[in-house]
Amino acid sequence: MNKIIETEFVTLLDKNQNLIHKVCRLYTVDEASHKDLFQEISIQLWNAYPKFRGDSKFTTWAYRVALNTAISLYRKKKRDINTIPFDTANYKFEYSEYNYQEEEQLKSMYKALHQLNDIEKALVFMYLEDKNYEEIAETLGISEVNARVKMNRIKSKLKKILNP
Repeated sequence: MNKIIETEFVTLLDKNQNLIHKVCRLYTVDEASHKDLFQEISIQLWNAYPKFRGDSKFTTWAYRVALNTAISLYRKKKRDINTIPFDTANYKFEYSEYNYQEEEQLKSMYKALHQLNDIEKALVFMYLEDKNYEEIAETLGISEVNARVKMNRIKSKLKKILNP
């Protein structure tokens, strides 16, 4: 890839790495797994970036790649992720440490979210990111009506988990 594309990708990834952290937090339970998944998602984004046509927003595309990567890796219950060195790029973005202390008040919610299946987690994540149902449906590859119905069922499920 040429330097302009590398620079563009690194800038977009740096600007939007928080969304990757959120996906990692949703699908991992410890810092080491979080870092491994973050790296794997970054690599998958990099490998797929030449195919990104701009038909959707970068964030929508990145959510889809991040969620698909997390779901496929953790569906297999694979904890040791084989990663590819990312040191070949001339441009680097700085990895910002994820502050777990700030997340303490969300522990019970994450505990409840970990009881959901992979698709339910992805839907809740997008919903909490204030994505509209059209964008959620596009990202997850389901109909808008299906996304609404699933979200209502998930809300009921979470209420039962959080308030037994």
